[in-house]
Amino acid sequence: MMKNIQDIAIAEYDYPLPDERIAKYPLAQRDSSKLLIYDKGCVSENVFSNLPTFVPADSLMVFNNTKVIQARLRFRKETGAQVEVFCLEPEAPNDYLLIFQQTSECVWRCLVGNSNRWKSGTLSQVITVAGKEITLTVERIGSAAAVNTVRFSWNGSVSFAELLEAAGELPIPPYLNRKTEESDKKTYQTVYSKVKGSVAAPTAGLHFTPEVLAALSAKGVACEEVTLHVGAGTFKPVKSELIADHEMHEEYIEVRKALLEKLISSAGNVVAVGTTSVRTLESLYFLGELVAENPDMDCDSLHVGQWAPYNRVHTLSAVEALQALVAWLERKGLDRLHSHTQIMIAPGYEYKIVKAIVTNFHQPKSTLLLLVSAFLNGDWRKIYDYALSHDFRFLSYGDSSLLIP
Repeated sequence: MMKNIQDIAIAEYDYPLPDERIAKYPLAQRDSSKLLIYDKGCVSENVFSNLPTFVPADSLMVFNNTKVIQARLRFRKETGAQVEVFCLEPEAPNDYLLIFQQTSECVWRCLVGNSNRWKSGTLSQVITVAGKEITLTVERIGSAAAVNTVRFSWNGSVSFAELLEAAGELPIPPYLNRKTEESDKKTYQTVYSKVKGSVAAPTAGLHFTPEVLAALSAKGVACEEVTLHVGAGTFKPVKSELIADHEMHEEYIEVRKALLEKLISSAGNVVAVGTTSVRTLESLYFLGELVAENPDMDCDSLHVGQWAPYNRVHTLSAVEALQALVAWLERKGLDRLHSHTQIMIAPGYEYKIVKAIVTNFHQPKSTLLLLVSAFLNGDWRKIYDYALSHDFRFLSYGDSSLLIP
């Protein structure tokens, strides 16, 4: 592994962010947010509704179509103590689509709040789903570090998706320092969200409206989608002094073969909407590298480790890696790629696929800020100094930027 990557001190990626600069609520009109434009070192500002003006006509713009689930469930013990169960990832069945279709039982990896009040036994609550009274019961059946394995069981033959819709709470970011409100159910989803599974929104996409998408299409910008289900680790600050000691969270990704083929022909013109799309697209290179070297690799072994970009010399071009991935899918008879990524993108990383990024303004000392710095060859402070001095709003419900290195 490249020593300089390991030795990056997170203190170098700190900046003062006053609480009043964190947007607690979105603007009434999504695309009326401010847009900072960083184009080859020059910084200017505009309005997000004008984004299509600044995106080259022959671009391929890639969006993350994940949908945030109402992942937070609250149970009350007979003593009155409240226990919070926060669904992170499916365990049994270990498939997002299948687990939401279950009608009597399923198992999730969860965070448990007020865990010391729930030593053993089951917790239950009665909820109404489509006019039926359903008793939902949870039982903790295992734990590893901070993550618990929790079995959900219920009567009434309703799907787990319906249960979450009725009883769950949308998990807005903790730094908003407020409770989830009814309006968040709409405003904390992108207009193109489709595939349920995230516990946090891909927030760069929150600015897009049907009008902006139509203007992009009219200009000749091709719009495509990937899926990365955002985990709770997206809010996890880097607490270690060196990034070598920070463990990245693993996230599920899904990419259609047809998009891989488009990426091969669009090399040099890929615009990623949000850091989740960046992580997905850049992970494709390392997945292609894996299957190029191991043509018979099985699907379950296909995974991008945290330090995969740095622990060896990479000889394939981006096109060659993508072609290897397409060939592997064809051998397997698959029309889409299912995998997981734990990729850490930090200064020193060489981008393989993404040429421009649409993204919000991120927390100090975060891995997302490292990703931006890597993309701009360390020039992130120019952007953040400008945003702070020109009244930009920060974090999930804040303003946006278009970054062209």
